[in-house]
Amino acid sequence: MNKKLFLVLAMGGLMSFPMTMQAQKRQDIYDVANIKRYEVANQEVPAKQKKEKRVVFIGNSITEGWYKAHPDWFKANNYFGRGIGGQTSPQMLLRFHADVVALQPDVVVINAGTNDIAENTGTYHPSFTLSNIKAMAEIALANNIKVILTSVLPHDGFKWNPSIQNVVQKVDELNAQIKAYAAEKKIPYVDYNSEMRNEKGGMKKELSNDGVHPYADTYLMMEALVKPVIDKQLKKK
Repeated sequence: MNKKLFLVLAMGGLMSFPMTMQAQKRQDIYDVANIKRYEVANQEVPAKQKKEKRVVFIGNSITEGWYKAHPDWFKANNYFGRGIGGQTSPQMLLRFHADVVALQPDVVVINAGTNDIAENTGTYHPSFTLSNIKAMAEIALANNIKVILTSVLPHDGFKWNPSIQNVVQKVDELNAQIKAYAAEKKIPYVDYNSEMRNEKGGMKKELSNDGVHPYADTYLMMEALVKPVIDKQLKKK
């Protein structure tokens, strides 16, 4: 290669290097997982008493909205809501220790998958989502925490990302995989979906105003489904 040409190419590469580095924006994983959301609340949780029973619900806006709609139900049962709107399963996994394990619950109720399918943090990969749900369950079990897995609620589309196709099929396939894993590991599985879906596989219109987020009264249906399962698990502790 001509020496002058080599120098020109080399200088061009060096000049473009800072631009390449600048283009790769730094991401703070602490912020990506939104660890700060419950950081103070977690610090304020008192030391667990000898006979105390605790339950943590981890999830997305559906779980977050549940606590906001029925805080007295959570408080009366010593349940802790740890939902964060918009989150996907990898984000929940990143904060699982801080928001679940560190609270020393007897039971954790995991609800994940809606925002994975909605592609809130990138392309939906069913096996990746399932792996994240499995990882959360296995971390809990390794820490002597009983696990309850729950179905993705029925959805037939997402208003914030209408480009997502075949939503009902994706929800049903993920739920089938979660249910199969739960059966394999002998983990209780709560099927919200079957009770809340319409004939097309979406949410019944009387249960939600956007086909994704339950009305306050809709949570009563979910409570009736999950609480007996929680009570049964607590008796085993």
